[in-house]
Amino acid sequence: MDKQDNAIPLIDCPVDYLIGDATGKIMNEYCRFPCKIKCGVFILMVEGTASATINITKYTIRKNDVAILDPDSFLLIHEFSEDALVYYILFSSAFLDKHASNDRFMRNSLQLRTNIVGISEEKAKVLKEFADIMTKACNTRPSMLNSDNIVHIFNFLQSTYLSLIRQDDSYFARPVDRKEELYQEYVKMVMAHYKEWHHVNDYAKAMRVSIPHLSSTVRQVSNKSARDIIDDAILTDAKAQLKMSNAQVKTIALSLGFDNVAFFNRYFRTHAKMTPREYRNS
Repeated sequence: MDKQDNAIPLIDCPVDYLIGDATGKIMNEYCRFPCKIKCGVFILMVEGTASATINITKYTIRKNDVAILDPDSFLLIHEFSEDALVYYILFSSAFLDKHASNDRFMRNSLQLRTNIVGISEEKAKVLKEFADIMTKACNTRPSMLNSDNIVHIFNFLQSTYLSLIRQDDSYFARPVDRKEELYQEYVKMVMAHYKEWHHVNDYAKAMRVSIPHLSSTVRQVSNKSARDIIDDAILTDAKAQLKMSNAQVKTIALSLGFDNVAFFNRYFRTHAKMTPREYRNS
């Protein structure tokens, strides 16, 4: 587990945990297509900037930002600056299934609005030193960190993330904006049901709001239509499956709630400007 071994598995971590760093050049190797990660991810942006889409929200990640990604998140890396340096700690799905009390990070249970938290230079320096110490502990022979005591690191990272959130008044102290709240509720519901609900009226009914009100609110907050949000989720999943699996197009279509593969092909081509097979081979 050499810190200089900068291979970052984007599907799942091949071992219980992986600690290291990666440059912008390395990370830009992954700027190709969305994938679905199975591992849990903590990152600290040490230098530079990056842009990435997590699930269906695009983020700009800056120096001293901390990010947490839940298992089963969709990730699309757009670009890392040439001077970028990111520290990461990954926890495999097998590790989380065995040791975590549930399969979601604390961020999900808190219903937070963002995966990214900006911290001070002082706190970022402490976290960097902490990661350096863990890397050295990993590189001892035998390793000073094993799957049993790494559980304490996992719990520490979750509690630290919660502490950072609580120290930022913008997350908890700001006045509640009902439009923002409704939009976040809609996005959360789309991510939970896009495979079975393809129409805005399904979500409006479940949320007990009118279709016009939901549509206008989503447009005002995101500059996207409510239908666009559904399409983003479906297409992200479809693209990830096409690139990261050998599943037949028909199988992918069925998994996303399309009973007719011909309709799925037309749908995909309308939004992606190419057929599923062309996208897979591109």
